[in-house]
Amino acid sequence: MSVLQDLGQLSSAEDFFNYLDLPFEPTVVQVSRLHILRRMGQYLKGSEIDGAFEGLSEEQIKTLCRDHLDQAYQDFVASTPIQERLFKVHKEAIEPKQEPASNFVPLDSLKVV
Repeated sequence: MSVLQDLGQLSSAEDFFNYLDLPFEPTVVQVSRLHILRRMGQYLKGSEIDGAFEGLSEEQIKTLCRDHLDQAYQDFVASTPIQERLFKVHKEAIEPKQEPASNFVPLDSLKVV
């Protein structure tokens, strides 16, 4: 199996850190696990689009994945999931709320026919 296939088989954030041999603070991972993994996925996708995986050995791919996981982890050591706003629910929480349509009809707009 390749490194990317191995990563696809992992089921927890801690599994990713252990597989990539990256130390982590459990309290950070407990609070931000989904956010860290999603951010890592964004970084990996960006590398894949840029062609960063082409021609790399499995060890080099593993190092690149480790670097992306570390970068994602550091994002949440220095910030919070709400500040980073990776998920729709967090993005919508800060969007301006639209006023509901008003059913008010001013009297001067009415005409007698």
